[in-house]
Amino acid sequence: GKPPPPPPPAGSRGPGSPRRVVVQASTGELLRCLGDFVCRRCYRLKELSPGELISWFRSVDRSLLLQGWQDQGFITPANLVFVYLLCREALRGEDIGSQAELQASFLTCLYLAYSYMGNEISYPLKPFLVEGDKGRFWERCLGIIQRLSAKMLRINADPHYFTQLFQDLKSEGEGGDGSKHWTITLDR
Repeated sequence: GKPPPPPPPAGSRGPGSPRRVVVQASTGELLRCLGDFVCRRCYRLKELSPGELISWFRSVDRSLLLQGWQDQGFITPANLVFVYLLCREALRGEDIGSQAELQASFLTCLYLAYSYMGNEISYPLKPFLVEGDKGRFWERCLGIIQRLSAKMLRINADPHYFTQLFQDLKSEGEGGDGSKHWTITLDR
């Protein structure tokens, strides 16, 4: 292979020019990170797997595509970062005692994410509703909006905030405690 390019000379960036941070992750990787995060957050649900959460998300997306409510899938890295923001703030592990409660809360976060970030003007409620009581669904929606409205606006207005959330989500797949995996090579 080729040797890496030399680092730029010190001070080569102009004063005031922003530092560029590149964070990369595939949609599938971020979905797994989101699933890992929710499973850790909802520690009382011993049977919960990240795959189950991902299947709830994919099921909603597929349903909306098949019913003609959207022309393209919603599950993209940018939208996953938004869903992560909502889940991180709205899902309280100590308050969620069953998978049914988690699914109802998670789908509420998805509904708000689709409504805010999706390409369509509106979305049907049915794919997001798994409980009989619509009133509880709307109470959860309003509670999240009241608590997170400023952050929901900021994620689109502030690229640094978005990048930080992206990095936070990606690190959820690396153990969730922010620890990084290092590889050390010893020359002998």
